Amino acid sequence: MSGIALLALTPPSLAAAQDGSSLFLRDAFDAGRFALEGGLYYKDNAEQRAGQVTFQEKGALDGRGALTLSVKPLCAKGARNCSERAEVWEKPEVLASYDQTVWHGFAMRLDDPVPQDDARYVMAQWKRQITPGAEGDYSPFLALRLFQGRLGVTVETDMIEVFPIGGAERPDGCLPGEALAVNRRVARQTRALVALETGSTRADYPAYFNACAPGIQVTHHAGLPPARAGWIDFVFRSSPGPQGNGHVEIVANGRHVATIKGPIGHRGPGLGKKQYFKFGPYRAANTGPWSVSYDDFRRGPRCADVIRNGQCPPE
Repeated sequence: MSGIALLALTPPSLAAAQDGSSLFLRDAFDAGRFALEGGLYYKDNAEQRAGQVTFQEKGALDGRGALTLSVKPLCAKGARNCSERAEVWEKPEVLASYDQTVWHGFAMRLDDPVPQDDARYVMAQWKRQITPGAEGDYSPFLALRLFQGRLGVTVETDMIEVFPIGGAERPDGCLPGEALAVNRRVARQTRALVALETGSTRADYPAYFNACAPGIQVTHHAGLPPARAGWIDFVFRSSPGPQGNGHVEIVANGRHVATIKGPIGHRGPGLGKKQYFKFGPYRAANTGPWSVSYDDFRRGPRCADVIRNGQCPPE
């Protein structure tokens, strides 16, 4: 990897005062390295070697610096289930419990050119720990994605009942409050598309979201900003609850976007007791580079700990 002000991928240990029970993390990326109080690191593994990490001063949201993460083609031609990623992770010692409520805030800018295809683009994701040897491939229970040049947010859970759009139960589409979803039968998981860009419709997103999930209830308050809007400041509430008590809130640029409640997340053998957040470009094998910039990472137990502007959703 190369770039401006590149540092070692494994950061120093957090100070003793920063123990694993604390949910407060901050990193403005102003120091040209990961801050001790941020609890973040760049994970060095085979997939991540497609990535480049750059701490830079030019084009920051505010302050003195920003973090740009980029990927380039790495997968061999014709390789299946290969991905290219440049993701920054929360360090293992600062992870929250799976049953805790955690609020994350971060600013993100999709750098030009913004991809217009659908190569499984993800810019931020929340997952449950998976222990070595666990069966199955568990997708993020919450993810910020890019679909053919448009932003979208998905939640995921163990497979639940859905009704195909156009079928006997939902001939004309989903009922008010029902999530637009797809049952991924091989993975035994249900993925729901719970937030769309302002001005977009279901037809602007992949056709595989073709069913309604009554168990996942979505209250739409506003659309997501356009992918080309420049810096977007996001706030997310992460409260997974695979038994039906999940609760996600989405805020973008101070506007309340959506409230999602119901089964969110996964149960099963081999799953750990912690949740973790990571951000940075992730995609299926593709051509050309892809770059995303981030600034002002925050984490805390309440929305008020991380919001920069606007009002917090009711808790």
